[in-house]
Amino acid sequence: MPTVLIVNDQKLQRPGYRLLLDSEPDLSPIGEAADGAEAVRLATALRPDVVLMHPTPPPRHEEEEP
Repeated sequence: MPTVLIVNDQKLQRPGYRLLLDSEPDLSPIGEAADGAEAVRLATALRPDVVLMHPTPPPRHEEEEP
């Protein structure tokens, strides 16, 4: 089952995405991040198959995408 990391800077939207993903039996949400830096930390630690990312997350301050 593919694992999914949710990345969105909108605090109220992340639970909605998780609810949608939880209702899909073939997907497993494994974490949520509010910004790019947190997304990199979680992606490195959790190794998700898919990253569901908001199209314009806040800047990450000199870090690079994995």
